Amino acid sequence: MKSLETMLREGLAAPQKRVPSPLLYDALGSVLFEAITLLPEYGVTRADNRMLQASAREALAAVPGPLELIELGPGHGNKAQLIVRQVLKLQPKVRFIGVDVSAGALEGCRKALSVPGVEFVGVEARFRDALKALPPRPAGHRRVVCFLGSNLSNFDRAESQDFLVRVRAALEPGDALLLTADLDKPKERLLPAYDDALGVTAAFNKNVLVHLNRDWGANFDLTAFVHDARWNAEARRIEMHLRATRPVVARIAKFDLEVKLAVGETLWTESSHRFEVAELEAWGRAAALPLERVSVDTEWPLMVGLFVAR
Repeated sequence: MKSLETMLREGLAAPQKRVPSPLLYDALGSVLFEAITLLPEYGVTRADNRMLQASAREALAAVPGPLELIELGPGHGNKAQLIVRQVLKLQPKVRFIGVDVSAGALEGCRKALSVPGVEFVGVEARFRDALKALPPRPAGHRRVVCFLGSNLSNFDRAESQDFLVRVRAALEPGDALLLTADLDKPKERLLPAYDDALGVTAAFNKNVLVHLNRDWGANFDLTAFVHDARWNAEARRIEMHLRATRPVVARIAKFDLEVKLAVGETLWTESSHRFEVAELEAWGRAAALPLERVSVDTEWPLMVGLFVAR
């Protein structure tokens, strides 16, 4: 597994320069993303919340308890509260393990879950690292890994299949994955969700340069870049770029790398893929993690599915 430094060094040296998407989610980036979820153009979060409120309890009740919850990327805990409330209707107490790259997000999640009956464990790590080093489960408990907010969209299709394999490796038979995934829809609906009129997504995207300047010793001039959201029809994904409006020469002091961009050249910062239920079902079967329950939101097509390790 490559380190963030290796990914950043290789990405900035490539013909199409890239910045690893985890660098978007520093303390400020995590707050900006929470603001994005409230925007009128961003229907993903509202659909996610609708589906969790409508379907989560039934799905969780299908897993023989008692349950331990592990959420990958809980942010500040908005969805965690929904899930925990449903579990506390099924059992008197629950341990919740939150895994996030942002210490600030974990602290926000901890505060959101400071309620009777909840034991909170925060793990500041990348998902793949954390899945290999989870703390021992309470005796007799089933684990439910939660991957919500359509965070799967941040992975390409090969990475999504690998993610399901890695989750399965962390589970025992009878454990489960509760997953929400944004489904295919017209680009006319998708693009505004990643290029909102208020400019919050643009600020979120540009903040990666603030992060690089502050923590990696870079000297990017933020005024030389504009936010650029694109739809890639062949790959079925939104791409977020930072496009140079004038020639840029910057240096990453942490590993003494010079970065040059011509006018119009971009830093590719994040991708957001869209899926079909059938392909997710096929990937689950291949990973020995079959999809056993599925519901789809009709207003903003998004799936909530329960994959059970068999």
